[in-house]
Amino acid sequence: MATAEALDLEITTEPRIIEAENHFEGLHPTKSEFLKPKHWIYFRNPLRPSWGEPYKEQAARMLAAVEDARVKAIELGGDGAEAILVSHQLPIWSTRLTAEGRRLAHDPRKRECTLTSLTSLTLDGDGKIIRVEYTEPAAVLLPGAASTPGA
Repeated sequence: MATAEALDLEITTEPRIIEAENHFEGLHPTKSEFLKPKHWIYFRNPLRPSWGEPYKEQAARMLAAVEDARVKAIELGGDGAEAILVSHQLPIWSTRLTAEGRRLAHDPRKRECTLTSLTSLTLDGDGKIIRVEYTEPAAVLLPGAASTPGA
């Protein structure tokens, strides 16, 4: 909201950039929690992942929303216009891995997507991603922030 106010932007809700559906939503991801037998069935296929929405589906819905935001930004602001989308760590990370042509299966503890970080996608006039950039403009605030993977 502060960004929208600072840039005098209208806020719209985009349902495709929501958090990934996940069996572990709301749980504190500790080793002792994951070792509980009630969760074991969800680890049967970490490449899919079997505990929730597949990575490919997350990236596909996010990229569709990015494309629609690109088109709307150009309609409103002309060539070179930009859009800001605010989402959650896992969908952002899955989208970035897809954009960079990297494997989607990964260790959540190694995601480069901290609280208030920016993952920027630069697209050409046809909507093709030509650059991915990552920055942490509020890095000074991170030492006091939650360090929960998947936050």
